[in-house]
Amino acid sequence: MEPVPVSLSDYVLSGGGANGESYDHRTDPEVMLKLYFPGKIQQPLDEMMLARKVYDLGIPTPEPGDYVVTEDGRFGIRFRRILGKKSYSRATGDDPANVEKYATEFAHMCLKLHSVHVDTNVFENVKDRYYRLLEANPFFTAAEKDKLGRFIADTPDEDTAIHGDLQYSNAIFAGDKRYFIDLGDFCYGNHLFDVGMVYLCCNLTPAPFIEESFHMPKSLAMEFWRYFAPVYFGSGIPLSDINEQIRPFAGLKTLIIERDTGEPMPVFREALSSIL
Repeated sequence: MEPVPVSLSDYVLSGGGANGESYDHRTDPEVMLKLYFPGKIQQPLDEMMLARKVYDLGIPTPEPGDYVVTEDGRFGIRFRRILGKKSYSRATGDDPANVEKYATEFAHMCLKLHSVHVDTNVFENVKDRYYRLLEANPFFTAAEKDKLGRFIADTPDEDTAIHGDLQYSNAIFAGDKRYFIDLGDFCYGNHLFDVGMVYLCCNLTPAPFIEESFHMPKSLAMEFWRYFAPVYFGSGIPLSDINEQIRPFAGLKTLIIERDTGEPMPVFREALSSIL
């Protein structure tokens, strides 16, 4: 895929993150530019190609735009913004009286996503991703890595879609339209690897982070999970049984968090107690 040249003079800086910056178009409010920091060439291309493959599966996600390059040699992605959008985390924080409604809608979105069968020759197996994370992690002992590796291997395989970062902030709505966003970690495999992130964001994450990132108190996040779980797993299953089943998969997210923070995270490792 050849990058399309764009001029930064047409854009206004609107934000930044760990990998780059975002820009709004000066005259068209629907156009947005995600620009990676200098030297990152492959990452936006890989994200663009993956976004196109996911979109072609029929999964509700904003249509990918263009792979672009600026005059100073920085690469990125140009796409159309969904105006008037709101994430399920923001909506819940702004309107806590309707937490059941938002949790139910999000659960149905997740059920539909996890029913999509994919070509396993095109997308990565979630297990392979965890094996790499496990091998690179410097904080678990060899014995702990062996136990975690066996848990991953023993989890039944599935050929269905996984978001890869299934937070309630990564699902949005505008009017009657619903979308998943930030699918850069999209893959396939057992749905429990995905739902573990929902549990982690609602129950394991420290309150200050929930308040800052998900715009709600932790008590409300935990209530979101209490409404989400019976819709996703079935109303006849006790919540305690659901929590026991999902906690180790939430704990596996420790591998991602420790990779990103560069330090051990006891608050999340606790969820791995049934494995370790």
